[in-house]
Parts: sequence; C-alpha cells; structure tokens
Amino acid sequence: MTKSGTATRRYARALIQVAFREADPDRVERELGEFVTFLSGHPEVARALLSRSVSPPRKRAAVTALAARGGLSPIVSKFLALLAERHQLGLLGDLLAAYRERLLDRRQIVSAEVTTAGPLPLDRAEALERRLAAITGKRVSMTTRVDPQIIGGVVARVGGTVYDGSIATHLKRVRRRLVETGRPAH
Repeated sequence: MTKSGTATRRYARALIQVAFREADPDRVERELGEFVTFLSGHPEVARALLSRSVSPPRKRAAVTALAARGGLSPIVSKFLALLAERHQLGLLGDLLAAYRERLLDRRQIVSAEVTTAGPLPLDRAEALERRLAAITGKRVSMTTRVDPQIIGGVVARVGGTVYDGSIATHLKRVRRRLVETGRPAH
C-alpha cells in the first residue's frame, strides 16, 4: 500500500462522510470531476498548482479563486483549499475515482465492465447484468466494450474480481495443459 494510496482513500472516506451529512454527494462528485477536467484542459494552471515551489498559501488562494469563479459548493471549495494547503492536489484524479467507488458502495451499487468479442445484444446485456447482480448481491452499473482478441465469450470485471469466460483464455489453458502433459499442441 503506497503512502499516496492511503492518503487518497482517507481523503475520499472523509469527503464522502461530510458530503452525505452536509451536502449533496452527487453534486460533490460532479464538481470534483469538473475541477479535474478543468486542470486537464489547462496544463499550465495544473503545473503551478502541483509545483512544490509554489507556496501553499498561494495555491490555496488560487484554488479558492478558481472555485469561486466556477461556482463550486462550499464543501468542495474548502476541500480543494485543504488539498492545496497540504500539497495534495496531485491526488485529485485518484481521489475522484476513490470517491466515486465509495459513493457507489454506499448505495449498494457495484460497477462492472464487460468485454465481449462483438457487440452485446440488449437482451443478453440485461441478462448478464441480472446475473452479476445475483452474484454480488448489489445493483450493477454495467458498461460494455468490444475486444475482438478475446475471440468469444465474456470477460467481466466487477470491482476487483475478474470473471474470465473468454475463448482466448480457455484456449491458453488447454494449450498449457497439453504442454504440461507432454502432448503436442496444434
């Protein structure tokens, strides 16, 4: 566990608790995302805010001005100012991801990324979503993508778990078993 990973999770946990108690958690997520997007689109501003040579009070003042100009809520403005004061703005991208993960977790929703060799028909996607919900015991927010290299079948990433039912993986296992037993693999 890295020091920055620990800090990221600690900040995300604190922010989600405050957001549920004092604000709209969805608005907090949206505003954090907008700020991250703003920094991505303005690399010179990001460099200045991430630079150790810029003093924390100057960073705090800049972040406070940007938050006011962007109409960010007081909770997000204060949070960004805190990160600026502690030279922690570099954690924002990971922090946003951790916040989103905690938000889904609090709502008993798990995100799933499903990869198939070709487009997944709607009825199969819905059936797969129901099956993943039954496995996890949570509602599923599913995204799909196509990767012809898996040849066929499905690879589902649900949280930190991967369910690999792809033909490509199955063929690799068969080949490995054949090699281990000394039989030629054709």
